[in-house]
Amino acid sequence: MTTDNKRALIIFPTYNERENIESIVAAVLTKDDRIHVLIVDDNSPDGTGDIADRIAVANPRIFVLHRPGKAGLGTAYIHGFKWAIAQGFDYVFEMDADFSHSPDYLPDFLTAIEDNDLVLGSRYICGVNVINWPMSRLLLSYFANVYSRIVTGLPIRDATGGFKCFRREVLAAIDLDKVKSNGYTFQIEMTMRAWVRKFRVKEIPIVFTDRRQGTSKMSKKIVREAIWMVWWLRLAALLGKL
Repeated sequence: MTTDNKRALIIFPTYNERENIESIVAAVLTKDDRIHVLIVDDNSPDGTGDIADRIAVANPRIFVLHRPGKAGLGTAYIHGFKWAIAQGFDYVFEMDADFSHSPDYLPDFLTAIEDNDLVLGSRYICGVNVINWPMSRLLLSYFANVYSRIVTGLPIRDATGGFKCFRREVLAAIDLDKVKSNGYTFQIEMTMRAWVRKFRVKEIPIVFTDRRQGTSKMSKKIVREAIWMVWWLRLAALLGKL
């Protein structure tokens, strides 16, 4: 616990996460009394949104936003970012709701963000730290990061990772309505937009463990988006359009 009055918000975009949502929220709230949670649910057919409403009623540090249907990871985070800015949160986290991102790293993020503007949880900064992925998925992820680093020039080992913490000032400086990516390239784009604005970006090592329950949201459409979107990011950066 801390006497620091800066508030942190963890955004959990959810779609069919009923097996995980209650336990992951309980786990993160124990890590620091500055932490609050925003669940952005895309009308999950499995009732995730109902569970979120129930736990929010019982705890003033939990908030819920409902969207009418499945609209993608990127738009869910943008929705959450705008809400976080409006509510005056100082630190804003992206985090998966399936325990692939361990709550145990949250104190490390909160320490690192004190001297940085964007902190990224990296699977590849200290070797390869991924558990329970098939080799095909691991190779796809690893070489996607190599590819994005070469194309964009972004000096980040794990630009596609989704465990990160922004200072509010970073999100406020980015025109969120102009963010184009909606799949996992969204992670590259947000970091790129922070980097070209000269914000301080730091990677810290994490171990990524594949989800405990539920199914992955990865698709061929997401992969196709990533292939061409990094070229758009490079061109937009060169033209000063990010």
